[in-house]
Amino acid sequence: MTSSLRAALATALLCTLAACAKKDEHAGHDHSAHTQHAHAAPHGGTLIELGEHAFNVELVRDAATGKLTAYLLDGHAENFVRVSAPSFEITATVAGAKKTLTLVAVANAATGEKVGATSQFEATADWLKTTAGFNGVITALTIRDNAFKGVAFTFPQG
Repeated sequence: MTSSLRAALATALLCTLAACAKKDEHAGHDHSAHTQHAHAAPHGGTLIELGEHAFNVELVRDAATGKLTAYLLDGHAENFVRVSAPSFEITATVAGAKKTLTLVAVANAATGEKVGATSQFEATADWLKTTAGFNGVITALTIRDNAFKGVAFTFPQG
């Protein structure tokens, strides 16, 4: 075997090992074991974890317009996750009363997202103009064949 062939094989092996190590950097790793493992919401909103570090929903409230925007994100809240769902619902408890928000899929020209393949959803309600916080439940949401039902959260804490 020539020295250039050995060098090429060694380089290929190292690249493969590095790729596998990066891919599995969180495998077999218990995130509950360290209290400082947190992710930043890219839009300054509230992150709601779905599954065991699988996905996140970021909620952002615009009080002036009474709009709540939801962004579907990966487990590290770094990348958008597009879904085909036309909408999903949140049941909010506001001053003891239950209110349903239907968040509808939104096209985003900046990211090239379209309804049917988007990570952004919006709902508008007058009560969102004056209600800064509420307890909520994501009724049902499917992301990449993972169904999430009854996910409770406190807004804006998460």
